[in-house]
Amino acid sequence: MAASLTTSVVFHVPTLGLSEYYHTRIHISRFSEFLSSDITSNSWSAKRKVVSSCRNSRSTRLDRDVPKVSIAYGSVLNEHPMWDDGEEDVDDVSMASSLVSENRLQFLEERDEKNLSWRLLKLSRADKVRSALELYASMDFMGLRPESHAFNALLSCLLRKEELDDALQVFESMRSSGRTSGHSYNLILQGVAKARGFEAAFQMFQELIDDKEETIKADQVLFNMMLTLCRDEKDWIKSEWIWRKMKENDCVGNSVTYRLLVTMFLGFCQYGLAVEAYLEMVQNEVEPDTRTMEAAVMSFVKDGRWDFALSVFRDMMKRKENPNIIVFNALIHSLGNNGQVNLAFKVYDCMRCLGHVPTSYTWNALLIALCRADQYSDALELFEKIQQESPSELGLHLYNTALTACNKLGSWRRGLQILWEMEDLGLEIPVTSYCRVIGACEVGNEPKVALQVYQHMVHKKHNPDTLTLLSLIRSCIWGSLYDEVHEILKLVPPNAHLYNAAVQGFCLREKTESATKLYQEMRELGLSADHKTRAMMLQFLPKI
Repeated sequence: MAASLTTSVVFHVPTLGLSEYYHTRIHISRFSEFLSSDITSNSWSAKRKVVSSCRNSRSTRLDRDVPKVSIAYGSVLNEHPMWDDGEEDVDDVSMASSLVSENRLQFLEERDEKNLSWRLLKLSRADKVRSALELYASMDFMGLRPESHAFNALLSCLLRKEELDDALQVFESMRSSGRTSGHSYNLILQGVAKARGFEAAFQMFQELIDDKEETIKADQVLFNMMLTLCRDEKDWIKSEWIWRKMKENDCVGNSVTYRLLVTMFLGFCQYGLAVEAYLEMVQNEVEPDTRTMEAAVMSFVKDGRWDFALSVFRDMMKRKENPNIIVFNALIHSLGNNGQVNLAFKVYDCMRCLGHVPTSYTWNALLIALCRADQYSDALELFEKIQQESPSELGLHLYNTALTACNKLGSWRRGLQILWEMEDLGLEIPVTSYCRVIGACEVGNEPKVALQVYQHMVHKKHNPDTLTLLSLIRSCIWGSLYDEVHEILKLVPPNAHLYNAAVQGFCLREKTESATKLYQEMRELGLSADHKTRAMMLQFLPKI
């Protein structure tokens, strides 16, 4: 046992030009245990070790000339390269699988932790991996602990050289000595995420949060870094978990925190969470940036809170910021849908003053706002203005919105013009467009025109839907085209809604025989009559 603890130590003193061999007893079990820590791909931590205290002694600065002494175990070691001013060749460092085979202890004449930490900091910043590790191992052997700043510099150096296993050993030593900080966890978590994936880093972060002694070291920067990793992985669920843990630790986020949260939740359609995060930011008196406020406007709009969205927009105007065109369009659309026409046009005027060019989405939002406010004539005037000033922005949605205004006003001539213009442009006209034109003919009491539009639609191989047929039947009945009604019912599949509308129309026109005939045919087909149809038939049956 004594022989195993005795090793040959070589003191090489170049100033004297001689080397002498001495035998001394050196207890290396603690350092060997540290160097032989097993770091596997499924484990990021090493066993904690008890660090013996050592009395620090003040000495001279490292930059002055001192005898350069090195110690090697079991072999002769030349002067250590860390004392040279030239660059170090570290190409072979990556070939080492552990610190045991590559690192050798140095005889440390300097025992002041502050000076040694400065030396370790310089080596780490110069990316001299082997020299930094040997100096660190020698300090650990002597019971000396580098300062946290030097620790973090060594971690950064190891991670830059993709030496994750060595970095984890150093990090475990930092934890055992209680010198870790939020920046230390930030560095190691980024390294683990890069080398072993996001899940491994998140598991390590969970262990940090669950440790009551270590969780107090989690600061804003660390939480923001984890939120950034969650954003890159597109995992909003873990982002919410991190956010909740952040509040449990009484850690108030900054503008970066809330920008990550609001934009992340908005991107995954979690509008309620985005709104909650923004309101929390306002409550904590954190000043939002432009991107956060734009995301907040979009979140309020999607969540149906147009008044909050308008409030955030006004704050942006007070700060003389210029939101993007998407924010303007969303806010105009939200105001229009909620009947706030004047506010919608004020936002539009503001958009033009800031130099934005309206898009087809902008025009459609304004047209919808006018239609929701029953200002159909103004909607058609605006559509004509768009045709003159921005013909390139005309699209299917704009045409259909204009046809809706024609339908409500009964402007069947204008509706036909718009329909023919759509066909001339080669647009893929849906059935709803024909339905709106037929509805305009119904309101304008032009059943023959409605029938012609229907025949044209069938000729274009469009299958009419129930709403189109209902509008056509009503138009034909009020236009006294009774035979055409029977013809339509024979050409389309049996439909209870169509028969109910036809029976009710005939009853209102006092065509009791036709109503009775259709009612009996309806029962033979097994179609159910609604309450209004039954009430009318009971009223007219005694007259038959």
